[in-house]
Amino acid sequence: MRRNSYIFTLAFVGMIAAFGPFVTDFYLPALPALSEYFAAPASMIQLSLTVSMIGLGAGQLVVGPLSDRYGRRLPLLLSLAAFIAATAGCIATDSIGRFLAYRFVQGLAGAGGLVISRSIATDLYSGRELARFFSVLGSVQGIVPVAAPVIGGLLLAVTDWKGIFTVLLGIGVVLLAMTLVFRESLAQRSLSITASFKGYAPVLRNRRSMRYMGLQAMAMGVMFSYISASPFIFQQQYGLSPVAYSLCFGLNAFGIMAGSLLVLRSRSSERGLALGARGFFVMALVTALVLTQGGSVWIVEASLFVLLVMLGTILPTSTTLALEPLREHSGSASAALGFLSFLVGGICSPLVGMGDMTLSTSAVITVCALATLLLARGADHTPATLQADGHLS
Repeated sequence: MRRNSYIFTLAFVGMIAAFGPFVTDFYLPALPALSEYFAAPASMIQLSLTVSMIGLGAGQLVVGPLSDRYGRRLPLLLSLAAFIAATAGCIATDSIGRFLAYRFVQGLAGAGGLVISRSIATDLYSGRELARFFSVLGSVQGIVPVAAPVIGGLLLAVTDWKGIFTVLLGIGVVLLAMTLVFRESLAQRSLSITASFKGYAPVLRNRRSMRYMGLQAMAMGVMFSYISASPFIFQQQYGLSPVAYSLCFGLNAFGIMAGSLLVLRSRSSERGLALGARGFFVMALVTALVLTQGGSVWIVEASLFVLLVMLGTILPTSTTLALEPLREHSGSASAALGFLSFLVGGICSPLVGMGDMTLSTSAVITVCALATLLLARGADHTPATLQADGHLS
């Protein structure tokens, strides 16, 4: 019998899944204020975002296997305790060097929430129930990276950057208290640390799951490109005010949520993903055409909104299809999925700033969407692989 209610599990898992991206993006409107406070150049302040993303990506590779060995609850408790300590350090320090170090620890700690949230879902649910859970969870994971800066900007109107980090610290304390209440979801654990890290071997051998992971990573490349380029495109090219840009940003966040919920109507995860990948590629082409031809801001916003709706259909379906065959190694599988997404996102984000931003952004989102479509079609023909337990995936 499940010891955690569905509503509590959904709320808890949704919050810890959103935690990592929230930590990364929440303070973005405060970057100029940080530059002034630390008397540091903008490039040094932007490095605080980079080190946090590195922590988020690399941390998942470590936390995933540890959660297979020690369960989900203990690594999450340690991650949240580390986050609270690092956030307090960010608030207290007056050194940009120490601030960057604390941001890296924040990223590592946020990785715990990302990888463990998917692992908990895989521990508790299967089949259509798992797909339904990931659809709701996917709407949360999709909306947070684009909504966090909007919330941070509104908060910055009534406080300073330290106030933003104080809110982050408070969220960490709340999640720590919820984790103390949450009961362990993993029934069977790895016998040793070595065995836990060896869990990456069956993950990497499972070509079908790896294909779905690669598919999601390429789709996330589009989202990270959008996050990086949209402030410059909307505010510099089209002259939108920060408030108007924030409204567009928030509206597109709801597009991702709508797509994640829309896919619940699909007969299967495979069909939902196939349709979503086709629509995603078509809308990437439309968006690229509108950007390069200088379409009006309203046409650009409309095309981006539909593009992100399509992204919302891809995130939960690809997560379900990637993780369900590997539930005995769900921690390692979830870590690999998260790491690949941040790796591709980290590569795509600076690419959109090269040369003419409308052209570079159009090129990056088109290539990523095409790769997503090809991987979705290729998955239909990828043979099942034998897992360690002797069952076909």
